[in-house]
Amino acid sequence: MANNSSPAVLPISNAQPTAGENQTLLPSSASNSAARAFFAGITETVRSGLANRRPWQELVDRSAFSKPESLSVATVRLSKNYTYFRINYFTVITAVIAISLVMNPFSLILLTGLLAAWIFLYLFRQSSDQPLVVFGRQFSERETLLFLIVSTFVIIFLTSVGSGLVSALMVGVGIVCLHGAFRAPEDLFLDETETQGGGVPGFLSLFTGAVPAAPQPPVAARA
Repeated sequence: MANNSSPAVLPISNAQPTAGENQTLLPSSASNSAARAFFAGITETVRSGLANRRPWQELVDRSAFSKPESLSVATVRLSKNYTYFRINYFTVITAVIAISLVMNPFSLILLTGLLAAWIFLYLFRQSSDQPLVVFGRQFSERETLLFLIVSTFVIIFLTSVGSGLVSALMVGVGIVCLHGAFRAPEDLFLDETETQGGGVPGFLSLFTGAVPAAPQPPVAARA
């Protein structure tokens, strides 16, 4: 007689992630979300700050340039022009520093690596992340921070990176000072909120914690 017994059924089980795997995945996703939020915040504040810059035609209007009569006049001009063109001035200084870095690829590579090390080894690390392990040696958070501080000091002060950054910054500030001293600000009109202390440009408030002043409603002139 033929054997009518059914074939054996193999048990199938769905492997469930263990608690250790969950603890490994959660910090990684948290770090990625923090990185995305950080860069998205920087992009948004830079975009909104640059949107409030003055027209570049006003900045380079040759008919508005004249020699200051004295040092005090130059100082007053610089103060007024900085209040009016401060976002443009920060853009010019940033552009000078960026050009300097592009012309020195070694400095650009070192600064990029240093920034990446600070971001991924310290700023975005969670307390629940696994300790940093290099060549089989485990480093604590304090040791990682000490390494980053020492690396920053060596790169900035013991290489040509620091001197290049200082030189570029001085060139940018010199350009701003010359423009502010020789550009007559008589044709510039400032809002009431802009004349009260100047404040910090919007795209720098992310780093300084300053809150941009809210625009005030226009006041109707009396007849």
